[in-house]
Amino acid sequence: MQPELRITVFSDYICPFCYIGHLRLAKLRDSYDLKINWRFLEIHPDNPPEGRPLSELGYPPEQWRRMMENLQSMAIEEGVEFAERTFTTNSRKALLLAEAAKALDVQTFYRLNTGLYRAYFLHQQNLGDVQVLRAIARQAGVEENVVEQAWRDPRYSDILQANLRDAARLKINGTPAFIIGHRIAAGAVPVSTLRDMARIADIQLRPTTRRPDFG
Repeated sequence: MQPELRITVFSDYICPFCYIGHLRLAKLRDSYDLKINWRFLEIHPDNPPEGRPLSELGYPPEQWRRMMENLQSMAIEEGVEFAERTFTTNSRKALLLAEAAKALDVQTFYRLNTGLYRAYFLHQQNLGDVQVLRAIARQAGVEENVVEQAWRDPRYSDILQANLRDAARLKINGTPAFIIGHRIAAGAVPVSTLRDMARIADIQLRPTTRRPDFG
C-alpha cells in the first residue's frame, strides 16, 4: 500500500502556473496515496466577467516576457500546449462551482477541476461566462441544481473568504502554493521539489483544516 500524503494547495483556475502545478502534483500519485485539500483563491477579483486584455494586468513588459518564457518551458516539459491567450477573466463563479463540487464524488470533482483548466488554457473559453461554466459542469457530470446552489448559497462565498484569510495568515500572496507537512512551496515548483517535501513530511500530521480531502 502507498503511504498517505496530505497536501494543501492554494490555486485559481485562471492562473496558468496553477495548471502546471496541478499536473506536476499528480505525478506524486505513483508513490503516494494523495489526500489533497484544494483551497481556491480569487487572484484577480477586479476582473470583469466578460474579461479584459492581459495587457491591463500591469506587469512591466520585461517581467511579463520572462514569465511567459518560463511558462512555455514548463508547458513543454509537461507535454501541454497552451492556446495563445489575449484576455483574462473573473474566476469567482468557477471557484464557487468547484467548492460546491467537493460535496460530490471524487471522480466528478476531478472531471470538473480538469475541465475548467482545459477550457480556459487550451480552448480559450471564458470562465467568467455562466453559460460556459454550465457546459463544463454538464460535461463533468455536475447536475444543474448543484451549479445553482454554488452561486446562491452564501456558505461557498464564506469558504473563499476563509481561504483568503488563511492564505494571508500563512503569508501566501500568490498561486499556486503547496503545503506539505510544515513546509510551504510557492509557484509551479519542479516535481523533484514536491517529492523532496513529501519525503521529509510527517505523513501522520492531521489535516490542516477540517474540510474534506480529495484523493
